[in-house]
Amino acid sequence: MPSTPDGCQVIHLNLVARHGTRAPTKKRIKELDRLAVRLEALINEAEQGLKSDSLKNIPSWIKGWESRWKGRTKGGELTSEGEEELYSLATRVKERFQDLFEEEYHPDVYSIRATQVSRASASAVAFGLGLLSGKGKLGPGNNRAFSVLSESRASDICLRFFDSCETYKAYRKRKEPDVEKQKEPILEHVTASLVNRYHLKFTTQDVSSLWFLCKQEASLLNITNQACGLFNEAEVYFLEWTDDLEGFVLKGYGESINYRMGLPLLKDVVQSMEEAIIAREENRPVGTYEKARLRFAHAETVVPFSCLLGLFLEGSDFEKIQREEALDLPPVPPQGRNWKGSVVAPFAGNNMLVLYQCPGKTSDGSTSGGQNNSYFIQVLHNELPVSMPGCGNKDFCPFEEFKEKIVKPHLKHDYDMICKMKPPVAREHATFSSKLSGFFTGLLSQRGYRAANAESVKTEL
Repeated sequence: MPSTPDGCQVIHLNLVARHGTRAPTKKRIKELDRLAVRLEALINEAEQGLKSDSLKNIPSWIKGWESRWKGRTKGGELTSEGEEELYSLATRVKERFQDLFEEEYHPDVYSIRATQVSRASASAVAFGLGLLSGKGKLGPGNNRAFSVLSESRASDICLRFFDSCETYKAYRKRKEPDVEKQKEPILEHVTASLVNRYHLKFTTQDVSSLWFLCKQEASLLNITNQACGLFNEAEVYFLEWTDDLEGFVLKGYGESINYRMGLPLLKDVVQSMEEAIIAREENRPVGTYEKARLRFAHAETVVPFSCLLGLFLEGSDFEKIQREEALDLPPVPPQGRNWKGSVVAPFAGNNMLVLYQCPGKTSDGSTSGGQNNSYFIQVLHNELPVSMPGCGNKDFCPFEEFKEKIVKPHLKHDYDMICKMKPPVAREHATFSSKLSGFFTGLLSQRGYRAANAESVKTEL
C-alpha cells in the first residue's frame, strides 16, 4: 500500500458504503418458488422420456429441490453475515484511523447517515456498534447509543437520488429490454450447453434463475456444489459478464444520467471536506467540527459515486467522460476488464475519501504549519488505495486539483435540470447480439474448462 507522505495527518473521512449481505427480496423469493415448480416438471418430463443411463446425468440435488426461502412473504433484510461485514469494517476503519476516532462521540463530530430502507439503516447500526464498541456503559460490551440520521425516501437526493430522478427512471425503463437482448446470446448458448450436458429441457429463464440461485447459495449458504456446480468455468465467466453489462448500462458509465444524478452526494462530500479545512485553518477547538461523515446506502448509490470519481475506467475513457462521449461496453471474456460488479459494488462495498493535512514548504525548503498547510485527498475503494485518472493516476491528490480536475467538470450540471429534462438519446448497439452469437459458439464449446470457480461466484453477488 502506498505510504502517506511524512508529516501528513488525517483530518476528515467520508464514507459511502453499500449495505451488507441481504436476504433475497420478495420478487426474488417468488422467482425461486417458480424455479422449484419448474425443476419438478423438468424431472417428471425426463423420467417419462429418458433412458435410465441418461437420467444418471441429472444432478441428484435437483430432484425434490425446494427454495430455502419458500413461504416467506417478506425479504431483503440485512442478514447476520451482513451485520458482521459492517461491524468488521468499522473495527478496521477505527484501527486504521486511530487518531481520527480518539475523540469522544458526538453526532455532530461523527455523523452517521442512512437511507430509510431497513437493510441500509441496519448496516449503519452494525457499523456504529463496531466503531463505538467499548466507548460506553451499556451491557457487557460497554456499548453506547448513537444517532443514525435518515431523510424521507421522497426527498433524499443525497443517498437515494435515483428515486427522485425522472430522467433516470425513464432511461432505465427504456434500456432494460435492450440489456436483456444483449444478454440473450450468452444465455442461449449456456442453455444449449446445459441441455446437452444434463438432458433436461432448460429454457433461458431457467438458466437465469439457476444463475441467481447459484449466487444466493454461495453468498448466503456457503453452498457451491449445487446450482453453481451446473456451470463450467467458461460459463461462469460469461454469466458474470452479463451481470457486469447490466450494471454498466443501467447503473454505471453506460449513460451519463446514471452518475450525473449523484451530484448532490458529490457536493455534500466536497462541502464536508471544505468545512473541515476551514475548521483546521481557524484552529477551532476539538469537538466543535465534524471529523467523519459515514453514509450507508445502496449499489445504486455507490456505483454512480464511483463513476463521478472516474474509477474503473479503461485507457482514455476518463477523457471521454469529460467530453461527455459514450463509452464502449465492458470487454467480453476472455479479455480482461476493469468494470466488475463484484469489485465495484459488492455487499458492504465502499468508497472512502480521506482528507489529509500536510505541512507546507517554506522558501528555505523547511516545513511549517498554519496558512502554508497543504491538503490532499486519498480515495480508498473497498479499503484499498485507487489511482484517480483525473489526478494524473495518482492515489494521493492535492485537494484543489481534485476539485478542479475531477469535481468541477460535473458542476456545470444541475440535479433538478438533468432529472426533469427529456431522457437523453442513448447510443444503440444494433449488431451487438449478432456479433456475440458467433463468438460464444466457439468459446463455450472449448474443452478443458474446470467446474465453476466457487470463490468467483461467491463474491459476485
